[in-house]
Amino acid sequence: MSELAVLQAVRLKGRVTAADLAATFGTDPAEVAETVEQLTAAGLVEGDKVLKLSRDGRARLAELLAEERKNADEAALSAAYNDFRAVNADFKAAVTDWQVKDGEPNTHQDAEYDAAVLGRIDDVHQRVLPIIAAAAAQLPRLNAYSAKLQNALDKVRAGDTTWLTRPLIDSYHTVWFELHEELIGAAGLTREAEAKAGNAQ
Repeated sequence: MSELAVLQAVRLKGRVTAADLAATFGTDPAEVAETVEQLTAAGLVEGDKVLKLSRDGRARLAELLAEERKNADEAALSAAYNDFRAVNADFKAAVTDWQVKDGEPNTHQDAEYDAAVLGRIDDVHQRVLPIIAAAAAQLPRLNAYSAKLQNALDKVRAGDTTWLTRPLIDSYHTVWFELHEELIGAAGLTREAEAKAGNAQ
């Protein structure tokens, strides 16, 4: 596992176990454990079972992300993020409508209503894939988000709708949030600035 990939995953998830990291990467737990052990020894990651970035880890991650972006086309990354903003607004609206119906918590008893919302999620998914591809043409590491979103959506389509919004797993919403963070950083912006502009989730 690359140092950048693991440090970024720990940052995005806040606090995470090595097993969770292996699951999110879809890789051998032993490989992740080895990388985590190296990062812990270097003082970049803290914790025994539950991991988080140290101050040095955050500084090191910032260096690695800046290095990753050094040869990327900044205009292309900004364009990808601008395209993402519109799709993100539609995704947020669909998630709200999944959770709330007629001003009340959605009981999911109306199959027709839920199917219509999931149809909108399908549309969002098809629209976000080329945006990820455009960003990944500059930062290949971002390619993984297409597969992670597809994996969550496949589970939703198979009937397990907890994979749409449940926190603490790589649900569609969790992966979307992490992708959003990645694109904000790739465009040279901050979540704080985007929140003020009304563009952050």
